[in-house]
Amino acid sequence: MTAIEGVDAAALHEVAELIAPYLRHTPLIAAPAGGYLKLESLQRAGSFKVRGFFAAALLMGREQAARGLLTVSAGNAALACAYVARALGVPCRVVMVDTAPALKVNGVRDLGAEAVLMPREQMLEWIAAHGWEKDREVFIHPFASEAVIRGHASIVPEILADLPDVERVLVAVGGGGLICGVAVGFAALKPDVQVIGVQSDGYPLWEQAFAIGGPPSLTPRTIADGTSAPFDPVMFERLGSLVRDWVVVPETTLRKTVARLATDVKVVAEGAGSLACAAMLDGRSSPNTVAILSGGNIDATLLATLLTE
Repeated sequence: MTAIEGVDAAALHEVAELIAPYLRHTPLIAAPAGGYLKLESLQRAGSFKVRGFFAAALLMGREQAARGLLTVSAGNAALACAYVARALGVPCRVVMVDTAPALKVNGVRDLGAEAVLMPREQMLEWIAAHGWEKDREVFIHPFASEAVIRGHASIVPEILADLPDVERVLVAVGGGGLICGVAVGFAALKPDVQVIGVQSDGYPLWEQAFAIGGPPSLTPRTIADGTSAPFDPVMFERLGSLVRDWVVVPETTLRKTVARLATDVKVVAEGAGSLACAAMLDGRSSPNTVAILSGGNIDATLLATLLTE
C-alpha cells in the first residue's frame, strides 16, 4: 500500500501525544536570510528520526518491541533506533553502510546497539531481498514505514504552534519519510502550506527520478550523507502525490551553508540537516518560510574542513 491512510487531524494529534513524553519541542529561530529554522538538530539523538522510531515502536506494542528493533541506515535512523531501543529497554541491531561517519557508528554502539557494517552494494542487496525477514527482531523501515511517517508528522503541530502563519516549508529529502510526514501533517491541519523537497546536486535522486519516470543511476557525491537513500518505488509514488515542488542545491552552496550556520547562527548542522537552509539562502526565503534543520550529527573533521574552506 502506497497511500498514507487515515492521517486526519485527530489521528495526527493522537500519535503526537503518544510520543511527546520522549521528545523535545524543538525551537524555531530566525534564519540568516529571513524566515525561520526548525532546529531538529537539537532533537533527541540529534535528528528528527526519533519521532518516527518512537511512533513505530510504541504503536507496535511492548510485547512485539521486546523482540528487539532492527533497521538499516546511513546514520541518523540508526542512532534514532538505538536511542529508542535504549529508552524502551529492548535490544537493537542496525545495518549500516561501511562508509557511514564514525561519529554515527560509534554513537550507535555507545547507545548499546549492535552496528552491522556492509559495503553499499551489499546493503542494497540486503534491502532488496528483505534480509530482515529471517531475523528475530522487528524491522522498522527507516522511511517507508507508515508508523514512522506518522511520527514524523508530529513536527507539524509544533511548527503551527510557533508560527501559525507559516506559508512554506523546506525539507531535505533522502528516503522521503520526513517530507511525507510533513506533507500529510499539513494536509490535515493547514492544507494551503506549500511543502518543498530539497536535494543536493551531488545526489539529486528524486528530481531525476521524476524527470525520467523511474530510478536513475546515481552514486552519492555529497556531504549530505543522510540523503543518500536508494530509490524506493513505494516512496516514488508517495512523493509523486504529496510533493509538488523540488529544489536542487549546488553542493558548493551546501558546504558554505554548514559553515555559515556554525559561524553566523551558532548552530551545528550536518550536511543533510543544512540542505533546507541552503535552499532558503539560495532564494527560497520569505517571512513565513520554515526550513527544517533536520540533523546535527556532523563529523568534527568534516566540520573543521568546511569552516576553513
